[in-house]
Amino acid sequence: MFAINLYDFSGTVNSIHQWLNARLTPGWATAAEWAIIGISLILFVAISVIILVYVERKVAAFFQLRIGPNRVGKWGLLQTIADFLKLLMKEHITSKNADKFLFNLAPFIMVTAVFLGLGAIPFAKGLQIFDINIGLFYIAAASSVGVFGILLGGWAGNNKYSLIGALRSGAQVVSYELSIMLSLLTMVVFTGSLQLSQIIASQQDGWWIFKGHLPAWIAFIIFMIAGTAETNRGPFDLAEAESELTAGFHTEYSGIKFAMFFLAEYVSLFIIAAVGATVFFGGWMPFHIDDWAAFNRIMDYIPPIVWFFGKVAMLIGIIMWFKWTFPRLRIDQLLVLEWKYLLPLNLMNLILVSFIVLMGWYF
Repeated sequence: MFAINLYDFSGTVNSIHQWLNARLTPGWATAAEWAIIGISLILFVAISVIILVYVERKVAAFFQLRIGPNRVGKWGLLQTIADFLKLLMKEHITSKNADKFLFNLAPFIMVTAVFLGLGAIPFAKGLQIFDINIGLFYIAAASSVGVFGILLGGWAGNNKYSLIGALRSGAQVVSYELSIMLSLLTMVVFTGSLQLSQIIASQQDGWWIFKGHLPAWIAFIIFMIAGTAETNRGPFDLAEAESELTAGFHTEYSGIKFAMFFLAEYVSLFIIAAVGATVFFGGWMPFHIDDWAAFNRIMDYIPPIVWFFGKVAMLIGIIMWFKWTFPRLRIDQLLVLEWKYLLPLNLMNLILVSFIVLMGWYF
């Protein structure tokens, strides 16, 4: 009934919308569409987190000359599912002097923030929940809400290690959000729009990582460093440094609540990689080379959704490479890196790009 076109999902989405409106009242049709979107997001998040956890374990094993998961299922493929079921059955423990309301609320804030961020990600042509004209700003704002979950969870648990982890995370996120937004703003100056669909359309004749030349590469490198820090991943995982703070801000959490923090971290990783793929590498846009008509036609045969997830996988691989290669920084080193190096470099790069665009010296 609903033919799926891997090259353009607009027809499929419109046919579902028309089918629901033909059989339901406008209000119920809208509610049914919301339900479909919600269920689809939950399934996507569940499957993607299971895959990412398994891949990271294998990546860690590769760098440490180990085998990694290899017991549960073929090649250890069911290990993540087994761990999730274990967490699901574990007892929920809340310490005696904890603020129970905030303690229980914190994981839901984390999960809500990442689900809001996913709403504006363009997965393929016609496959986007909503395309607003401030898409980049919206994703940054939604993702920033997650730090409240970390701060509340760390404070409400009445544990000194959790509190130290939460305070570190607050300082880290506030600092590195500046570099993320400035690096993205550099590309917004090139594209002239915050709308993700417009940013992708501006890369039809070439990805900005190539068209933008040196300023784009500087912005991309800063974005990857700041994005790694923003998601509390190594070597910037000071908020949950196991060797210092037990488990950091979620030390007091167990069972499904701990799993929610774990889930939010990996979805945040996906969002960072998806934004980087969209802004710097053209999102779902295929790779084209000027005057190479035959090569470009071959690239066009690859479905846009494959291009998108391939680019996201590449950036996630780089971030995982960071984590399992570099040693953890101290908190003073982390803040010095941002305020003394990344932020000034970002500001100079932004001024350079603004001057180039003002003078009309487009690449």
